[in-house]
Amino acid sequence: MTSNFGILSCGAYVPRLRIDRAIIAAAHGWMAPGLKGAARGSRAFRSWDEDAVTMAVEAARDCLRGVDAGSFAALHVASTSFPYADLQNGAIVGDALRLPAAIRATDLSGSQRAGTSALLQAFRAGDPALVVASDAPIGKPGSVRELSYGAGAAAFAFGNGPLAARLLGASSRTVGFVDHFRAAGERYDYFWEDRWIRDEGYLKLVPEAIAAALQEAGLEPRDVTTFVMPSLLKGVAAAVAKKAGLDAAFASDLEDGCGYAGAAHAPLMLAAAIEQARPGDRLLVVGFGQGVDVLVLEVGHAARPAEQRGVAGALAEGLATDSYLRMLSFYDGIDLEWGMRSERSNKTALTEQHRSSKQNAGFVAASCTACGTVQFPRLEYCVNPSCAAPATQFGDVPLVDVPAKLLTHTSDWLSFHPAPPLDVGFVQFDNGARLLMEVVDVGPDGIDPGAELRMVLRIKERDRPRGYNRYFWKSTPVRA
Repeated sequence: MTSNFGILSCGAYVPRLRIDRAIIAAAHGWMAPGLKGAARGSRAFRSWDEDAVTMAVEAARDCLRGVDAGSFAALHVASTSFPYADLQNGAIVGDALRLPAAIRATDLSGSQRAGTSALLQAFRAGDPALVVASDAPIGKPGSVRELSYGAGAAAFAFGNGPLAARLLGASSRTVGFVDHFRAAGERYDYFWEDRWIRDEGYLKLVPEAIAAALQEAGLEPRDVTTFVMPSLLKGVAAAVAKKAGLDAAFASDLEDGCGYAGAAHAPLMLAAAIEQARPGDRLLVVGFGQGVDVLVLEVGHAARPAEQRGVAGALAEGLATDSYLRMLSFYDGIDLEWGMRSERSNKTALTEQHRSSKQNAGFVAASCTACGTVQFPRLEYCVNPSCAAPATQFGDVPLVDVPAKLLTHTSDWLSFHPAPPLDVGFVQFDNGARLLMEVVDVGPDGIDPGAELRMVLRIKERDRPRGYNRYFWKSTPVRA
């Protein structure tokens, strides 16, 4: 294949919150002392206000630096931990990214290879597209999975132009091989025996698919530079590579600092491999789950934008916590007494949400064309008392990527907040906008006025009785 179509850019997001696995193991030492042997390194975990949607948006924003999002014809979002079963998660992602309304959006789920399947669909379709895989699997407390699991998202922009990677060949197998499953409505996965998964699953299904993909690419196993295959089973990637005849370097499994990110893990490993690769390198990527996806890619010459965070940058922004109960609370694994202040109705007015979607979902402020004042939210008249021009004279100014600094800061321990204290402050944007915002991922040393901030999409409030999340933008320190 010599097409100029392929991956133009990659982006990534890993939640800032990290916990040493030794802390998790110590919490369960009274009943599962054997966990200590597997408690090496740290893993990421999502905050209470993060989910597959917010992580997808952050990875996509990283990917889209320097890319024309208005050219996309399709949006594919893959996850096994979507917040909604019957509400298109991709539509929320698209609104937050201000993608064109004419875009075709699809949610892909139901398998750990949903991420690689989304990549393969985009390659085969040949249309400009954005693919995002985002996941945060939940391990049962006291299990090895709780130690292994992590969270993260990876995004890929597809189109014609200078390429980060192009497809040489691919192969898929769909087989009802059950290595694990999670029934609808259940929180935790049920796994079968490791040896069975390795011997009857990986070692029988993957090498055959690899051979077919290499044949389509017109390559031999020795032509592969880097082998990208996530697995929760230790040593299985090496065993598969040996059986397939590969003599390639192994991509980082991102175990330390991230952890296994479910359907997003193969895409995350791929994004990290592209970051480290040289033009001309050939990457062989495997997604496993009720079958196999194999993609053979060749790395291109596209330059990575300097402002792009990527996998390495996301991993470097970790914010350590020594509280296992904090992680358990954020994953709804413990029911805490929050007091009467938490007893309030969070019902969202869906009519007003729709009417205000442009400014709230996309964080779009109003700019007065008469005096230049930037205001959020959009009011009927300019807030500049010497102007007071009507809203008909306003233009649109997205605040998402505008540099900002913290003017004032308050840590509130009295108001209900799922991650006390509630940090709020006035945020001054470089374009003149100023508003009161929540500040998230503040470290133990706090934050001082003058600190540089960036915007992140988060869950503003959860309507638990109705199972609905209201999303909005919050600020976070540029430097962890």
